[in-house]
Amino acid sequence: MANPITPEFRVSYPNVFTPKMNTLSKKEEYSIVALFPKGADLSKLEAVAREAIEEKWGPDKAKWPKNMKTPFRLQDDKEKDGVMPAGHEKGLVFMNLKSKQRPGLVDRKRQPIIDSSEFYAGCYAIASVSCYAYDEAGNRGVAFGLVNLQKTREGEPLSGRPKAETEFQAIAGDEPQAKTAGDLFG
Repeated sequence: MANPITPEFRVSYPNVFTPKMNTLSKKEEYSIVALFPKGADLSKLEAVAREAIEEKWGPDKAKWPKNMKTPFRLQDDKEKDGVMPAGHEKGLVFMNLKSKQRPGLVDRKRQPIIDSSEFYAGCYAIASVSCYAYDEAGNRGVAFGLVNLQKTREGEPLSGRPKAETEFQAIAGDEPQAKTAGDLFG
């Protein structure tokens, strides 16, 4: 069966070029936070998650683990001291997608993206994911692993830092001549 494809999401916390240490698992991994917009149809992903749960614990909900963790989380969970991180909105869903292997990353024309500045927090993407249920060290639930990514369009960067080309005006005229130290202190 082919890996399911997510609806389009806004990219947050992209870590897809170099693995980082996960402080909980103590393993290096690639990851991304997928911020889904209002009205995103997550029904296909929900169905795949349910299949993984039923495969692991059976169709009887009474036999499913209590307090089972789900990959569908509210962006509200990221609020700290009354402040939401850039790009997050109350009432909307996000998912953490992770992988031990580097995900493939392509643009709209399916050409590889190799420049890390081209895939940034704030752009938009879709992802192919794998779904699995887990029962490890008292943690039980279902999650989606990150397989591949496709950038779908540009977006306002979430870094808070504007792009240089939007901050400055073009300067007309010739380039000024460089001054020497003697010219400056002469």
